[in-house]
Amino acid sequence: MRRSIDDHPFSSTDYPPGFEEADLTPISWAVAISDDYDDALPRVILTVEEVGSAGRGLVAHLGPDIARRLRAALADGLAEMGEEPGR
Repeated sequence: MRRSIDDHPFSSTDYPPGFEEADLTPISWAVAISDDYDDALPRVILTVEEVGSAGRGLVAHLGPDIARRLRAALADGLAEMGEEPGR
């Protein structure tokens, strides 16, 4: 089983003005779920790719504990910025 959950193609509005001069790499990301492993346990797949380098990105295969840890870290980052962490 493999199923796409969400993805975000890069938009220049994602970054602050002048991001090119600040050497910020434009990236796109995707989240999926898969159980295509020897142990058949489902994992969350997080793919991060530099724009223009499709197929050469970094792919993380996250078990439930690590996926929850990442979710908590993102929520904490939003709270530090004064934003609601959402769902």
